[in-house]
Amino acid sequence: MDRSSSSSHDKEKFADEAAVQHPDLDAHVHVADVSKAKAKEERPEAYYVERFGRFGPFLEKMFASGVEARGVERVPEDQRTMKNAWNNLLMWWSVNCVLTTIPIGVLAQEFYTLTLPHAIAVIFCFGALGGVFTAFIATLGPKTGMRTMIIARYSSGYVGGMIYSVLNILTQLGFSTTCVILGGQTLASINPGTLPLVVGIIIVGVSSLIPCFVGYNLVHVYERYAWLVTTLIMLFLYGLGGKAGYSVGAQKPLEDKGRNLAGDVLSFGGIVFGSFTGWAPVAADYNCRLPSSISSTRVFLLTFLGLFIPITFVEILGAALMTIQSPAYPAAFASGGTGGLLAQTLSPWGGFGKFLLTLLALSVVANNIPNTYSAGLSAQALGRPFAAIPRALWTLAAFAAYTVAGVVGREHFSTILSNFLAILGYWTAFFVVIVAEEHYIFRRKGGLLGGYDLDVYDDFGRLPMGLAGIFAGCCGVAGAVVGMAEVWYVGPIGRKIGEFGGDLGFELAAAFAAITFPPLRWLEIKYTGR
Repeated sequence: MDRSSSSSHDKEKFADEAAVQHPDLDAHVHVADVSKAKAKEERPEAYYVERFGRFGPFLEKMFASGVEARGVERVPEDQRTMKNAWNNLLMWWSVNCVLTTIPIGVLAQEFYTLTLPHAIAVIFCFGALGGVFTAFIATLGPKTGMRTMIIARYSSGYVGGMIYSVLNILTQLGFSTTCVILGGQTLASINPGTLPLVVGIIIVGVSSLIPCFVGYNLVHVYERYAWLVTTLIMLFLYGLGGKAGYSVGAQKPLEDKGRNLAGDVLSFGGIVFGSFTGWAPVAADYNCRLPSSISSTRVFLLTFLGLFIPITFVEILGAALMTIQSPAYPAAFASGGTGGLLAQTLSPWGGFGKFLLTLLALSVVANNIPNTYSAGLSAQALGRPFAAIPRALWTLAAFAAYTVAGVVGREHFSTILSNFLAILGYWTAFFVVIVAEEHYIFRRKGGLLGGYDLDVYDDFGRLPMGLAGIFAGCCGVAGAVVGMAEVWYVGPIGRKIGEFGGDLGFELAAAFAAITFPPLRWLEIKYTGR
């Protein structure tokens, strides 16, 4: 008997013995499932090659060339390293110091008529809150070796994790859609009439796909350096805008007062919060290969600073550019949106300005990479049948979906951005609260569960049932509905703040979930033990 058949015989013997000792369990099936799961964790490339039969040799060559085979499988401790721990700072800096962040600041004047000082105050305050939410999720990556949507199973069960995965897929595709539209708009504005917008969208989409298809290592390599160029361009824009003349009080005659101003602040604040917490459902995806021994404080601070510094820096730039009173600037924005405004700002530098604008348009690739990569992971997190399909193929599907959506919605960028980011803040707020309460109340040392059983992450029968997490999430949705203030709907509480309403959606979503989850989870643990 060869070694492989002997090993198989031993596993079957162990399973049979376990079944005799525990007749209420199908030990044979359980041991076989655990064995397969462990094998997939250790060598995911071998699993896919064997599973896909005649396509196996193609996959083997693909993995051998550097394409990441690992998807949502837990990263074993012996395959993790402290190398490049600073990526938590540099990656998020590159991801957010990009063209896509500028229009968020532009919305302060475009939709909410806030003066520059008020816009800056909102960006700082709501941004700090959103940064804390996302940085907390990032700390769970090294602790567990898992992707974010898998970690969600420990508070909301297998089914709850599937629900969050669907929400996250929509979130990442939404982000990607805004990325490719804005990048395409900017490329098209460099030499108007020469490059169709649709072609610009496709160029940005394809450029984003390549590192995501290859996987984790190339994603980090790209993001480790992309911030250098984009930060320099943002400084150029600040300087050229200053030369054109910022007007701090430009919006003063138009700015609302009293309750209406409060409504504007809350609504814009919700958008800023969403621009930070939009990364929470993917934050653990990019450091799950760091060892569990790394300091959580270090991970938290590096992630927080990697988000807070570039996002506030660039959103304030967008708000500042909208205060320039020279007639050419408002006219450029009216005809070409944010891309037109940036083209006008760089126009004094002629050909070099167009070169910088091209680089700025392509900077959205850095922003779009985590969207595309994590959309594929979230598709795998929908369940075992989905995880059986290689991550790289899901990445291709995500690219196709958001590129088509970008082409279809290319004429409605500002509307898509404002509505999408506000809604995004609602579900990410209650998602983070539920995960945090599970972590600090029930999984802490001395808590009811005393930690994470990392071996059960894909075991429906040993994970929490998820009833508490799902119901608390529904309560979070209810909080968002009564507090939201969108163009298409204003909730009864949101309606009380100003003439057009003030958005309290994410605050109430978080509060409703925070109140309901702990007692429900306590009952769930008491009666189910998990």
